[in-house]
Amino acid sequence: MPFSLATWNINSVRLRMPLVERLLNEYAPDVLCLQETKCPDDQFPSAAFRKLGYEHIAIHGQKGYHGVATVARRPLEIVEKRRFCEIDDSRHLSVRFDAGGKKVTLHNFYVPAGGDEPDPEINPKFRHKLGFVAEMNAIRAAHDETSASVLVGDLNIAPLEHDVWSHKQLLNVVSHTPVETENFEAMRKAGGWVDLMRLNVPDEQKIYTWWSYRAKDWEISNRGRRLDHVWSSANLAPQLTGIEILSAARGWDRPSDHVPVIARFDLD
Repeated sequence: MPFSLATWNINSVRLRMPLVERLLNEYAPDVLCLQETKCPDDQFPSAAFRKLGYEHIAIHGQKGYHGVATVARRPLEIVEKRRFCEIDDSRHLSVRFDAGGKKVTLHNFYVPAGGDEPDPEINPKFRHKLGFVAEMNAIRAAHDETSASVLVGDLNIAPLEHDVWSHKQLLNVVSHTPVETENFEAMRKAGGWVDLMRLNVPDEQKIYTWWSYRAKDWEISNRGRRLDHVWSSANLAPQLTGIEILSAARGWDRPSDHVPVIARFDLD
């Protein structure tokens, strides 16, 4: 059974709904996870999604900032909207759905960016980010013969050397500092999560999902980072058939600075 799941930091779902429509019309993932929706729940464009065939909608939003949403062609059961670091800022949503004879729990995350200064003593945003990742240790890749787990989203950390355009130049830049990358990878491994984007891609091969708005010509300079991730429990990894990073979407009209990532599976 072919199954596809997409994740995308859309940077305002209402502003960029035409781009979302393009993605859904051209690629038709079974499930789409959005981050940074910047939209309170009662103003989410649910009607537009339903018109496109995505009738099942789970939302955890707020006015103007953050927010995550998961939409699907199949029924979704909301499991949890977890609060991290004792802050109500709409950064997590988990749902459950049936696929390939399994109950799949899907976590949709928007990890804090962390500000500009990589020092938790003087930058509360960076301290918040480190604390958030520490609390993510509680999110485990639970699975058995009839269940599986997936975790996706804008996790705002590029963990590996070739997840950034220059490892040396970004070692002191938030998203690639050693304290972030080491804690991030330790958290992923402790939770039993498989990094699906690197499953069949060598660590020395560059992978990017984000290009700064500040770049004069993002495509020519290609100073990207892999900030968006797709993880799964170990029992889903053998069923992965491919990962597609839609880099061209960074050049769409009025784009997000992130691009969609689509994971495809062949589920028994």
